[in-house]
Amino acid sequence: MGILRIERRRELRAGIELTLIVWGVDTRGERFVQEARARDISLSGALLSGLKAELRSGDVIGILYSARKARYRVVWVRYEGTTDRMLVAIHRMPADTCPWLEVLAQETTAVPAIDAQAAK
Repeated sequence: MGILRIERRRELRAGIELTLIVWGVDTRGERFVQEARARDISLSGALLSGLKAELRSGDVIGILYSARKARYRVVWVRYEGTTDRMLVAIHRMPADTCPWLEVLAQETTAVPAIDAQAAK
């Protein structure tokens, strides 16, 4: 019998992957700046991979993508398999604007065009 998974997300996630810069303060109190990858992006969050800095739930980090900055709160943290890199789920702080808004806008306008072609 398979595992039934209930989707709790309120927003659709785009299946694209972005390279961005992450900065903040790690669990040891040391500042860090590093490149990471974001996937499953939405207006309010994303899943970061490839982070070396150790973070914990509740931490606030900064994201720089395409010359746009925003602050995000860490929702959960897991290690990537057997590596020392981390997977980090993040949620945007309400006062900040989504740095990849244009990418999401392009993604949503591209989907109907593909569906229209398939219907022919």
